[in-house]
Amino acid sequence: MFGLGWSEMVLIGIVALIVVGPKDLPGMFRTLGQLSGKARGMAREFSRAMESAADDAGVKDISKTINAAANPTKFGTDSLKKAATTSFKPGGATEALSKERAESAAKFKEASAKAAAARKEKEAAAEAVQESAASTEPAEPSEDKTEDES
Repeated sequence: MFGLGWSEMVLIGIVALIVVGPKDLPGMFRTLGQLSGKARGMAREFSRAMESAADDAGVKDISKTINAAANPTKFGTDSLKKAATTSFKPGGATEALSKERAESAAKFKEASAKAAAARKEKEAAAEAVQESAASTEPAEPSEDKTEDES
């Protein structure tokens, strides 16, 4: 308990028997037992309160980081295990991200299709303008007519 061996505890018991007397000795031991129980309870309560305060302050996270820095290979495998177990749960962040990416892909495909259709319409209109311009141009006089006149 306090670094005392059995021989020291027997010696303390004999001294207590002589000082207190055999009649009051059981009551004294009972009182000492109750006091030590209360002291242990207070110590447990204090340590729980300190751990709770440390959790609130983030000391455990800091200690994990320090331990990880001391052993980086273990930290790497622990991080991989944590990522593997937490990121593939249904309805988790991975599923939300895949939905978001699917929506983005659908929007991109729709915008690309609209842009392609608009480009094709523009090209068709440009071809129509060129064809109409070519059909309305006057024919150039041929050189054959000049030879016939001579």
